[in-house]
Amino acid sequence: MSTGNPRATLAAACVVGPLMTLVVTGPSVAVPDIGADLHSSLAAAQWVVDGYMLTASSSLAAMGSLADRVGHRRMFTWGMAFFAFWMTVSGLANSILLLDLARAIAGFGSGAALASITAILAQAFDGTARAKAFGLFGTFLGAGLAFGPAFGGALVNLWGWRSVFLVLAAVSALVLLSTPLLPRSAPNKGPRFDWAGSLLFGAGVALFVLALVEGPGRGWSDPMVLAAAIGCLVLITAFVTVERRTENPMFDLGLFARPQFLAVCLVPLVLAFSFVALVIVLPPYLTSTSGMSALRIGMVLLLLTGPSLVMPALTGLVAQKFSQRTLFVVLLACSAAGAAWLTLVDPGASALALAGPLLLLGIGYGISLGILDGAAVSAVEPERMGMAAGMFNTVRLASDAVSMAGLGTLVTALTKAALDGDKVSAYPGGAGELTSRALQGGLTEAVGTLPAGAVRDRVATAMSDAYASGLHTTMWFVAAACAVSAVVVGGLLSGRRQAQEAAGDTAEAASPAPEPASTH
Repeated sequence: MSTGNPRATLAAACVVGPLMTLVVTGPSVAVPDIGADLHSSLAAAQWVVDGYMLTASSSLAAMGSLADRVGHRRMFTWGMAFFAFWMTVSGLANSILLLDLARAIAGFGSGAALASITAILAQAFDGTARAKAFGLFGTFLGAGLAFGPAFGGALVNLWGWRSVFLVLAAVSALVLLSTPLLPRSAPNKGPRFDWAGSLLFGAGVALFVLALVEGPGRGWSDPMVLAAAIGCLVLITAFVTVERRTENPMFDLGLFARPQFLAVCLVPLVLAFSFVALVIVLPPYLTSTSGMSALRIGMVLLLLTGPSLVMPALTGLVAQKFSQRTLFVVLLACSAAGAAWLTLVDPGASALALAGPLLLLGIGYGISLGILDGAAVSAVEPERMGMAAGMFNTVRLASDAVSMAGLGTLVTALTKAALDGDKVSAYPGGAGELTSRALQGGLTEAVGTLPAGAVRDRVATAMSDAYASGLHTTMWFVAAACAVSAVVVGGLLSGRRQAQEAAGDTAEAASPAPEPASTH
């Protein structure tokens, strides 16, 4: 294997990581402008984001496994070139149909690049240097999360929505210049690629994401949503059957029997609810219950997202002093404590009252950015790093989609259950309409249609209290999930350490005893 230039490898990874975050968060800000300029419905414009998420998440695992066979650097080069081309097409599209298609196709290139760069980074560094490299990689991932919406908004305001896609395409083209400096691994040339397993898994994940994307808007009992969910279950079941029978599967299901890999995949599933979905759920809550402006909400959310800029690098520096087990338990404990603390914050609370719980939640997520990617690829042999990276990132993206759909749905259901219909009977649209308006951040405007006085105050207070109750109950579920996961992950990694120690003792016992020194 060619070692390449480690510094160039780290630089490329630290550009690609946030780039693959910005490609989601940046265009999401441009959706209204896209719809207005291309004369499309909001639903069609929203597929600029949803279509990309669908193809990127469904292709990651297959692209990672394929990268192990053709070479990680070759797959990365292909993925970035493919991504740059279709992002350029997106920026030049003159119809919403072409834009949606170009974005969806670009997702395949993104999947290839993201699955490959994690394996490439792991190959370029070892030991302490690897921990520090992944810590810095996590810092840049955090920057993409924290500043993605601001980045997209600035470009839209300066040069219009097309600039978001064209700038991302230009950066991708520049990254391609670094590919000759990346380490080149020998392809793992075995029997032919498992196309059947790849297609079944990709289609199953695509249907899963489709159901989650369409469920909140259409309703979970909608025929299309139900068909997508059932189709997902059928395809994933078929995938597991195929993978167990084939000699060279696209993904070795036995990896989930490895405690470290299983623990690494469990953590982002839980953190998606305590961080990713919370970034979506909190703004309308703060608007409706505290009357905060968009600018102030953005500043408050920095308490949640800000630690993602600091904690990954710090985690990389201390990773050799603490075990993975300790770091995982600490980050999950921080998330559990932050979620539980948030339930004690009353509606209308100040930014200072929110600071403690949001900082704890952000610290937990920030630590994870510094260790999860490295832990995922370190759990397998070098020739299967692409497979591990692809499956881990599939789990991460799918977890984000599940959390955004699930947390919002749960808050809505609990808020409706907590709302006293008698207290809001004066609202013309009824309790259901008022709840819908409040959960979109429009409570002030909704109650503003009522005559000023005791009736308006009663309705506003009832809705605010119900909304707070819904969020608080949801966060208790999240806190419990984080606490239970801390115990489970700690147990998984404790068992792994004991197994390693036992293997070391066995190897030592099996080694021949040293011969006595010669007296001659």
